[in-house]
Amino acid sequence: MAAEPTAHKLIAKHRPTLDQALEAIHTRAYWSPHPEHPKAYGENGSLSAEEGKAAFDALLGDRLAIDQPGTDDWVGGEVSPFGIDLGVTYPHADIDVLLPAMKAGQRAWRDAGAETRAVVCLEILKRISDRTHEFAHAVMHTSGQAFMMAFQAGGPHAQDRGLEAVAYAYAEQVRTPDAAEWTKPQGKRDPLALDKRFTPVPRGIALVIGCNTFPTWNGYPGLFASLATGNAVLVKPHPRAVLPLALTVRVAREVLTEAGFDPNLVALAAERPGEGIAKTLAVRPEIRIIDYTGSTAFGDWLEANARQAQVYTEKAGVNTVIVESTDNYKGMLSNLAFSLSLYSGQMCTTPQNLLIPRDGISTDAGPKSYDEVVADLAQSVAGLLGDDARANALLGAIVNPDVKARLEAASGLGEVALASREITNPEFPKATVRTPVIVKLDGARKHWEGADDEAAYLSECFGPVSFAVAVDSAVDAVRLLRRTVQEKGAMTVGAYTTSKEVAATIEEACLEECAQLSLNLTGGVYVNQTAAFSDFHGSGGNPAANAALCDGAFVANRFRVVEVRREA
Repeated sequence: MAAEPTAHKLIAKHRPTLDQALEAIHTRAYWSPHPEHPKAYGENGSLSAEEGKAAFDALLGDRLAIDQPGTDDWVGGEVSPFGIDLGVTYPHADIDVLLPAMKAGQRAWRDAGAETRAVVCLEILKRISDRTHEFAHAVMHTSGQAFMMAFQAGGPHAQDRGLEAVAYAYAEQVRTPDAAEWTKPQGKRDPLALDKRFTPVPRGIALVIGCNTFPTWNGYPGLFASLATGNAVLVKPHPRAVLPLALTVRVAREVLTEAGFDPNLVALAAERPGEGIAKTLAVRPEIRIIDYTGSTAFGDWLEANARQAQVYTEKAGVNTVIVESTDNYKGMLSNLAFSLSLYSGQMCTTPQNLLIPRDGISTDAGPKSYDEVVADLAQSVAGLLGDDARANALLGAIVNPDVKARLEAASGLGEVALASREITNPEFPKATVRTPVIVKLDGARKHWEGADDEAAYLSECFGPVSFAVAVDSAVDAVRLLRRTVQEKGAMTVGAYTTSKEVAATIEEACLEECAQLSLNLTGGVYVNQTAAFSDFHGSGGNPAANAALCDGAFVANRFRVVEVRREA
């Protein structure tokens, strides 16, 4: 199929959506073309709930065929956090064969132009959207997210983030015109005249290093930002979360082929157990862009060693909420309880440290002591998760043994205000489901019966663990907030206060330390949730991440503009 006629059809089909996305990133208003409700699917070519589940079940115990060059083995080994052995195997690639094949199609992809690349990316996203129910099960059984979260975060919200990246990529590429006629007056002499052409040129092959907890939500921004700017993309999933990204690669290759482009512009790098190919790939000279979500240690290693590449990292941080006062005590407790419980705290945006003045806070329900605030929050979490069916729907499953070990060790760090309890999932009895633990620590006390309070709350404890840290005052809380963001980074900061002066002080601290702030959330929006086209995920300005999802800086350095000029 010829690329040009197909491109015209895709432009006619998807240009209105692209224009709406471009408008959304300028207005920052709510917009999404991807339905959040499961019942919205099942017509116009999209899979219904039953069809999606059947499609997922058909994948289990079989090879996921991807006809890419260099396949020398079939690898797998994913086990669902809910206790199911997926049994799916994927092509293992000889990188020395695959990488040259990926480069071969870049010229035609580059020459296609920004608009054609954008609409091809939108067609990929549309086909993924049509299979949202299938992808939801794939995300659920690799991340441990409960189904509704896997459906929304792994489906429409991830697709929104991918589309957002395409919109930013397109906007940055068309900022410079394709051509210009340049004339410089010379007085009595004939003017100087040049014809100039400007071409966005990709950097090379981009490497996406996927994460275990949000394989699509965190993977799609880098994947589509690089593809839309003309780069080939090699997707290296987390070994425990291959399936959602492997399905994505397969869809992308199908669309590229149908549009007349080389399918090897997108390829999969699955690995054998313990192979650790991310380090090998990251320093290959062909790899010119890297997107990574995961541990701080490996993110730091990439930034230090992958010197030939533009490296975009989302690592780890210590997210903080200051609780100084509130005019909606019940709403504050409810909002925080949900934030601490959602997906068992296994989100890079989940609050960890709750800084509460030791002399207590003022509320619409009267003064509350530090102990009362912590006890009431513990009761709110316990009430939210008191019904096991509701708890399973919110918590999902513990994603790996490391999270479970941190949870179990947390009770030894201080006085336990809320103990974690084990919950059985009747549908998946092998799942490890635990409620959050809340531990009381003292921000002014170095040691508590041999435990180091400061070392505890200044270290990331990823999972369903939070620390209620007693501080001397609001000023002391802001001081600790600044130190935490400077030293450890933060993806999110929250604050509750009725004081304009305290709010201004916290806001200024977050502006200076470059941390995203949510003030006085008491309704249905939570500090650990961000909306594509409107909210920035991370800032790129503190140690938690060197990039934001998504802004112009996230896409602009994935290509360079090359100029060719001739005398007119």
